Amino acid sequence: MELRMESLTVGYGGDPVIKDVDLVFDKPQLVSILGPNGVGKSTLVQCIDNLLKPVSGKVLLDKKPVEEYEPRELAKRIGYVPCASYTSFPMTVADTVLIGRYPRNGRKRTDRDLRIVHSSLKLLGIEDLALRSFNELSAGQHQKVVLARGLAQETDVLILDEPTSNLDIKHQISVSRILKMLSERREMLIIMISHDLNIASRFSDRIILLHDGGVFADGSPSEVLTSENINAVYGIRSKVLEQNGRPYIVIDADEDGSISVDDIDGLFPPEERWRLEDWRQGCDWRRAT
Repeated sequence: MELRMESLTVGYGGDPVIKDVDLVFDKPQLVSILGPNGVGKSTLVQCIDNLLKPVSGKVLLDKKPVEEYEPRELAKRIGYVPCASYTSFPMTVADTVLIGRYPRNGRKRTDRDLRIVHSSLKLLGIEDLALRSFNELSAGQHQKVVLARGLAQETDVLILDEPTSNLDIKHQISVSRILKMLSERREMLIIMISHDLNIASRFSDRIILLHDGGVFADGSPSEVLTSENINAVYGIRSKVLEQNGRPYIVIDADEDGSISVDDIDGLFPPEERWRLEDWRQGCDWRRAT
């Protein structure tokens, strides 16, 4: 299996977010995509699953452009788990996860489908929720259910947009360890977006750091997660230590000069500078500031 991006440019309304990106994934591994908010991480991975059309360039799966696959055939090869699911599913957790089996068997339910649904729920420690309504769950439980649905899809490639964003630290580590083991034991290519540098460092085989519309660094955690790279991309100072042979990042929070005391004091301006009448009349922002 080979997944390739060639000169990929993607944008919205004519403004490119990702520009001329070239990447190759040709072996099972856990890959983390890092970078500041708005840098194009989600935009990039949605092109892999043909959810977004590039302005130029292409994404190839085994030398065939992803847009040339029938949707159901592509869904057998690539799974996508969004950052958070706010979609209302008026069905049980088990039935929600069973949706992941649709590309394989359509509306039919086989014994194997049901076993895979149960296995996916059990792996994530939520088999006790199987008969609960999806709409009754917490944000963290939602996150695990949509992840179980992605696992049940049984694909070669699994793309996850911040799969641990709503989880507490224990479950962040647990899910990350599961993804790492799946990449090894099931020989899957797993690509996840993350904002946690240390979890990405601990579990990833490869890290891609995005900045200013392109790939700033690409390599092993030790190659990518340096204090120089972190400062250049995130604009913060840090110390990079070593723990179990991998980088461990300590952020120097005291060095963040982006917010001043004046910014805080100006949050609630005096009444004489900001009146309700100004808002009703269209608010003269120049005078208010």
